[in-house]
Amino acid sequence: MADQGGRPNKDKNKISKPEATGENSDNTQNEALEKLNAQWHKVRSRLRAELGEATFNSWFKLLEVAGAQKGRVVLHVPTRFVRSWIEAHYLKRICDHWKSEDASVRRIDIELKPEWVPSDKKPEIREQKAVPPRRAPAPAMPRPTAPEPVDNTGRDDLGAPLDPRFTFDNFIVGKSNELAHAAAHRLAEGDGVAFNPLFLYGGVGLGKTHLMHAIAWEIRRRAPERTVLYLSAEKFMYQFIRALRFKDTVAFKQQFREVDVLMIDDIQFIAGKDSTQEEFFHTFNALTDHNRQVIVSADRSPTDLEGIEERIRSRLGWGLVADIHPTDYELRLGILQAKAETLSRRTDGSLDSARIPQPVLEFLAQRIDSNIRELEGALNRVIAYASFVGRPVTLEMARDVLRDLLRASDRRVTIDEIQRRVAEYFNVKMGDMLSARRARSVARPRQIAMYLSKQLTTRSLPEIGRKFGGRDHTTVIHAVRKIEQLREEDPALDEDVDLLRRMLEN
Repeated sequence: MADQGGRPNKDKNKISKPEATGENSDNTQNEALEKLNAQWHKVRSRLRAELGEATFNSWFKLLEVAGAQKGRVVLHVPTRFVRSWIEAHYLKRICDHWKSEDASVRRIDIELKPEWVPSDKKPEIREQKAVPPRRAPAPAMPRPTAPEPVDNTGRDDLGAPLDPRFTFDNFIVGKSNELAHAAAHRLAEGDGVAFNPLFLYGGVGLGKTHLMHAIAWEIRRRAPERTVLYLSAEKFMYQFIRALRFKDTVAFKQQFREVDVLMIDDIQFIAGKDSTQEEFFHTFNALTDHNRQVIVSADRSPTDLEGIEERIRSRLGWGLVADIHPTDYELRLGILQAKAETLSRRTDGSLDSARIPQPVLEFLAQRIDSNIRELEGALNRVIAYASFVGRPVTLEMARDVLRDLLRASDRRVTIDEIQRRVAEYFNVKMGDMLSARRARSVARPRQIAMYLSKQLTTRSLPEIGRKFGGRDHTTVIHAVRKIEQLREEDPALDEDVDLLRRMLEN
């Protein structure tokens, strides 16, 4: 077919453009685009209703209609990461919804928007790129010629710095931590581990953070091309809130979901923080779906994490859960000996008096059994005192310097022990102590237990509240003040509290 001038019509097969020119052609194209946008608006409404506002805003808010041709609809997205995620998880759903609006649609294609450029209005978010170009290695790394993939030690804006003291060489292994150490070392050696995530849990000061730093250092030494990101759960939440504040969640997702190894310390911190948990859940899934490693630590096992959604606790228990138990005497002594040897190597002639005799190390290992952090702190106090006053370290001197610490160690009790003893004394069930029941026969013993927890432990008010069924710290404050008042007004109750205190301290 030819036009009036005898020239062949080259636009015969183009469906998206009619055989018209000038204003009629523009009007037809505008009408087609308006029709597509109207259909996309209905599809978006269905997706929002199905997936919820948070998921919709994360993945579909930036999608734009680009055009259609021969039953093929093209949508534009700003980044490859968003495109890959939508294609993997939502493309079929989008196509099905669109077919219900227009039966002629057979295919949905997601393409990068060519002219899209990241916004420069929020440099503190945009500059936090998870996969930066390779850099020269830090001087402290064992292999100086190897490139350094992620400068975690110098970028407080995204990850947390790694402590150079926390390596596998400086980690003392004993029965209480041998499983956690073996799993951490195996994971750091290379790819191919059968467990993901690795979940480390244990009390305060038992070595969880040391192991996580050691894993990061070892991976960076063995495979400098891999990106490792370590940070606390608190910092993860802070980064997420900042992304929400500046409406830049896409950059946040890209930063955290393109790393090879993500390490989150103290995951219990996000308990009760629903939006942060939602984002962690999707980040966890995105990484594990692409065989990226996740390492998490907490102060208790996944099943005991109060205030954490069930679906997150379930996924945290998928891989290997390694418990770090309280230290035994042999492990504590080994830690002290290693620490003393390190200090001796660093001490010059003027500090010879700070060298620690073996009987002092054995005494500290025997008497201070709470955690490694407190144990090393005691040793540092003894050494500092000896250095300042110029006296040799002796057993008598150590007893004198650590008098307050030893006294506190002798009478240390736990919140669990307080709860059990109070429940037995007042003949109530442990479950009632942690429940929401407000009957006076239950509420008063609960308040006494909170009061004793504040008096006899070093736990913070929020920590005490969490141990009593996830209560707020203001509830603990009220309980403490109430018991203090009642002790002055009610001699019988004062006697009960005093008796319980003596029972717990002895």
